[in-house]
Amino acid sequence: LIPATAGIIVLAYHLPDVSGELRLSREVYTDIFLGKIRHWNDERITQLNPDLKMPRLNIVTITRSDSSGTTWAFTNHLSAISPEWKEKGPGVGKKVDWPGNSMSSRYNEGVAAKIKFSWGSIGYVEYGIAKRAGLAMATIENKAGQYVRPTNEIGTTTLANTSPQMPANLRMFLPDPGGRDSYPIVTYTWLLLYKSHSDKAKAMKVKQFVNWGLTEGQKFAAEYGYTALPEPIAAAALKALAAMQ
Repeated sequence: LIPATAGIIVLAYHLPDVSGELRLSREVYTDIFLGKIRHWNDERITQLNPDLKMPRLNIVTITRSDSSGTTWAFTNHLSAISPEWKEKGPGVGKKVDWPGNSMSSRYNEGVAAKIKFSWGSIGYVEYGIAKRAGLAMATIENKAGQYVRPTNEIGTTTLANTSPQMPANLRMFLPDPGGRDSYPIVTYTWLLLYKSHSDKAKAMKVKQFVNWGLTEGQKFAAEYGYTALPEPIAAAALKALAAMQ
């Protein structure tokens, strides 16, 4: 497994008459997706956002109907921060039975489209897709109790904060990353490569391409909505790549 890039998962929403930064605590966004908070002017939301005039709109969660790694990463995060989600709720999965007032769609693009055209909606989606769709994204609370706005740069910072935890096999999930300035929902994307090839010329071409991706290619991550790897992780990936034969 070679970590090639990473991404952050955001909570995008559609509240047409609300302008400004929307803050959601860990407990609040978990309870939204548990179906326990059903209106945008719920006291727990308004207390977090005293400068925003929250409408009395029903909250509609937009979720994935297809089997999805994005769903797995999001539900893995919710299970890490909420015993109720883990023990009594949907738990962790690529496809789960969502509670509450939920609509579903296929793929990240489908979720983004439904959010864009559904008043009062909120859903989980990859940052780059939410950004290209022009969706508003919530500032959410991290493990340290800080509220962090999603950006590509903060994704790289989060990976750097957790890089000392990376195991030798480079397989690490981050359901609730530590660090005062870490964004709480981040996931790696890996390449699965053979350790050895009978065709040495092919092996060399693969190594050259992946090497480019881990060096020069990282400069293009933000353009496509992904998170560039911090230097310690890229270096570890290059070391693993060098051992491929």
